[in-house]
Amino acid sequence: MAATVPAERRMADDIARNHSHLPADVAAQAIAGHIGRFWDPRMRQKLYAAVDADAGALDPLVVAAVRLLR
Repeated sequence: MAATVPAERRMADDIARNHSHLPADVAAQAIAGHIGRFWDPRMRQKLYAAVDADAGALDPLVVAAVRLLR
């Protein structure tokens, strides 16, 4: 049985895929803007913890967006 991916990580990766056609810096800004506007602070904290625990498991655009949010 496969381990489940936490919702915050899955959603952040989905958002990154939707912005992957943009240049990386523009995509990271757009992702950070979306997360900052629409995500509950508890969701953001879980995403920050996921980046801290294993940034390599997330899309690099998500990691860049989290750096912009912090």
